[in-house]
Amino acid sequence: MAAKVSPQRNFDVLVVGELNADLILSGDVTPQYGQAEKLIDDASLVLGSSSAIFACGAARLGLRVAFVGKIGDDALGRFALEELRKRAVDVSGCVVDRSMKTGLSVILLRGSDRAILTYSGSIGALRFEDIDAALLLRARHLHVGSYFLLDALRPDAPRLFDLAHACGMSVSIDTNYDPSERWDGGVEAALARADVVLPNEAELLALTRCTALEGAMQKMQKLGRTLAVKLGERGAIAQRGDEIVQASGVPVEVADTVGAGDSFDAGFIYGHLAGWELARALRLACVCGSLSARGAGGTAAQATFEEASQYL
Repeated sequence: MAAKVSPQRNFDVLVVGELNADLILSGDVTPQYGQAEKLIDDASLVLGSSSAIFACGAARLGLRVAFVGKIGDDALGRFALEELRKRAVDVSGCVVDRSMKTGLSVILLRGSDRAILTYSGSIGALRFEDIDAALLLRARHLHVGSYFLLDALRPDAPRLFDLAHACGMSVSIDTNYDPSERWDGGVEAALARADVVLPNEAELLALTRCTALEGAMQKMQKLGRTLAVKLGERGAIAQRGDEIVQASGVPVEVADTVGAGDSFDAGFIYGHLAGWELARALRLACVCGSLSARGAGGTAAQATFEEASQYL
């Protein structure tokens, strides 16, 4: 079943967020100081950032996607834009700032665990004024990722969400992790304006300052949001009003889990825009998250709708 299309809008999803490249290193990646050099198993330069991986996942499922982010005028920025274009994501709304360097994350993979070192560069420099308001009239849905990395935009996130609603859009947010671990920065005002909130379990507990999943979901639900929580190997749980559903992933041979949560988000928003019941949307989300782990990086193995629908 295809997502519903409004003839007045030529994008299904407008994504606003961070844009950077990821350098993924795997093997024995624990650094050894003292001028020591170590050999590792593999290295890949891939499109990074939660927001961009979400955008590619949504486009892979067949949604029409536009992206707004900020990059530097450098090789990494050009690489990021080209990777988005290759995946049919419109980048006409992206901003090139010649005074900055494009951000970069170095991901150290060790088995199923990972550590991330990020140079923010242009990641946090996107401002409300950089967003072409006309794009809000051309899309059905706004998704914002990595809220806590968007330093310049964060104070205006409630304003952006209000404008999106005024333009007839629904809104989703995946705050992702807060590197400062303060979990504030006006996030409550942003969450109160989102229609769909997409955290993982640890993020939800931190956002609500609860110690148990049930209490955290109850607290978030008081805002009246649709909530879909990623639980890792335990699948996911979602709530809309009094309805609570759970779903599991599908077994795959895991290459790495980078971006799996962003592919989950893409699947859930596909179901949201298609008007699906909550359980079916959550199942598609889990399938998309699982299948994305088949390849290195967040975008290499993202599922088409035809691939994912085999597991529905």
